[in-house]
Amino acid sequence: MSGFPIPVSVLTGFLGAGKTTLLNRLLKDPALADTAVIINEFGEVAIDHLLVEQASDGIIQLSDGCLCCTVRGELVDTLADLVDRLQTGRIARLARVIVETTGLADPAPVLQSIMAHPALVQAFRLDGVITLVDAVNGNATLDAHVEAVKQVAVADRIVLSKADLVTDPDELETLRARLRQINPGADLLDVADTKTGVAALFDCGLYNPATKSADVRRWLGEAHDHHHHDGHDHEHDHGHGHDQRVRSYSLVHDGPVPFSAIEMFLDLLRSAHGERLLRMKGVIELSEDPSRPLVIHGVQKILHPPVQLPSWPDGQRGTRLVLITLDMPEDYVRRLFAAFTNRPSIDTPDRAALENNPLAIAGG
Repeated sequence: MSGFPIPVSVLTGFLGAGKTTLLNRLLKDPALADTAVIINEFGEVAIDHLLVEQASDGIIQLSDGCLCCTVRGELVDTLADLVDRLQTGRIARLARVIVETTGLADPAPVLQSIMAHPALVQAFRLDGVITLVDAVNGNATLDAHVEAVKQVAVADRIVLSKADLVTDPDELETLRARLRQINPGADLLDVADTKTGVAALFDCGLYNPATKSADVRRWLGEAHDHHHHDGHDHEHDHGHGHDQRVRSYSLVHDGPVPFSAIEMFLDLLRSAHGERLLRMKGVIELSEDPSRPLVIHGVQKILHPPVQLPSWPDGQRGTRLVLITLDMPEDYVRRLFAAFTNRPSIDTPDRAALENNPLAIAGG
């Protein structure tokens, strides 16, 4: 059916970051016509429906409960119901879905429920994660809650709210530097900026069906290559215990790789350290079909079905994975990747040896 897959954007951010305020503003934009918004309510802190101005048909409200656990099945049901309404003509058009998580939620299960369901994968594609950060309380929230750090780490777009209420410019700059350090690949935007609208926040995906184009560099976050922070960034490190647990890095291989090698690398990585893999994006040059890039996208142990794009963007080839991890041994991952791309380091088995004994590399 035409119109599939429908892009799904996940809007997350800690309590009080201003998600509903941003949603209200965005929903007034004609570009978000035919958008379904799924709002999850948490316990007694139910969102006042008066705050969401398009509450008639556009809003689908989940029952109370944290999105990361009790409502997980219902999110799948709600998305499936949307598809059913579309196919039976009860909804004329559905151009986009926005899922707003509760402020306490780890976004990973939301992303997984979209990626892991066989029928939903045909109907929806994860467009991106938008994370709001309250500039006034941002540093304290990141210090106190590892969930807040995860929300920033998995974002494609980080939106700073309430910056005008921060009286100390140095404090605001410290927060900005910290957000860039946790997630160097995300765009960092300010909610008050007139440019922070629909165009800046949505269509984060690699392949845009409307323009038939792929922007590999933008999707993978070119900033991941610039991991040499200035010295002044590091003077804040010692105070941010949760931040140090999150790492973002690239694995790069020039030239094609057999699909079986990539498949086994990902299987081993997910079985050994799946819970620590917050998010992974990758573009792979396959030995079997080097002219068409293979796109992979994963959250923890769940891998979205790989997709082949029609062609490479100009001048871009090779294999590149970007991993965002929590407490994962980077050395193990790099040695594993090197072995599977047949560049094993000294005292490390090569791909053939690993295929015979997947546990040959220590650290798994």
